[in-house]
Amino acid sequence: MLMRTLGLIGGTSWHSTIVYYRLINELAAKRIGTHSNPPLILYSLNVELMRSHDVEKIKTTYLHIARKLEIAGASAIVICANTPHLVFDHVQSKISIPILHIADAVGVNALSKGFTKLGLLGTRPTMQGDFLTKRLKEKFGIQTIVPELEFQDEIHQYIAKELTQGKFTESAKLFFLDHIQLLKEKGAQAVIMGCTELPLLISAEDSDLPLLQSTNLHAQMAVDFIFKKD
Repeated sequence: MLMRTLGLIGGTSWHSTIVYYRLINELAAKRIGTHSNPPLILYSLNVELMRSHDVEKIKTTYLHIARKLEIAGASAIVICANTPHLVFDHVQSKISIPILHIADAVGVNALSKGFTKLGLLGTRPTMQGDFLTKRLKEKFGIQTIVPELEFQDEIHQYIAKELTQGKFTESAKLFFLDHIQLLKEKGAQAVIMGCTELPLLISAEDSDLPLLQSTNLHAQMAVDFIFKKD
């Protein structure tokens, strides 16, 4: 079976990258069997780049990596985390292969379930930036609700200081479940788990509000591309 080669940009964090790599291979195996696997080119960068908050340096680095993956033979690029999608517009305009945007994966799934008002949990740049929310609004007509500003720093700290370092505590779980409930009270029909490590902390069974696992949806989008016929 013909399979397209994907370029993966990971490392933010490596826990996230492992999840992506595993999911893509598992989902592909459902189509071709466990005797085979799709061709993937992985570039894992140092998570400290994102923690520097130097947006111009982040954009320049991702563009450099994307060009390397394109030259290496990738037919498309998957950024293996939510926050680094802030580079999308800068990088996509300068390469000739598509970047599969995580917001598109979320938007298609949300509309298929009739959701037009979504809560969003993620890092501070993900909640405060518009690289997810603007695309969801303009392309899918989906309104996004984020936690109150006073809580966003604490949410970010849990992700940066614990989840991306592989620490998954009961206190963190209860904290995020509280914020899922608050988003529900603000009118969210479902909540985007907009950090790849969040599904490692909270499962769908933990919440009475539907959770849209952006990582899983993005991985499915990647696999659909791998097997897409011209």
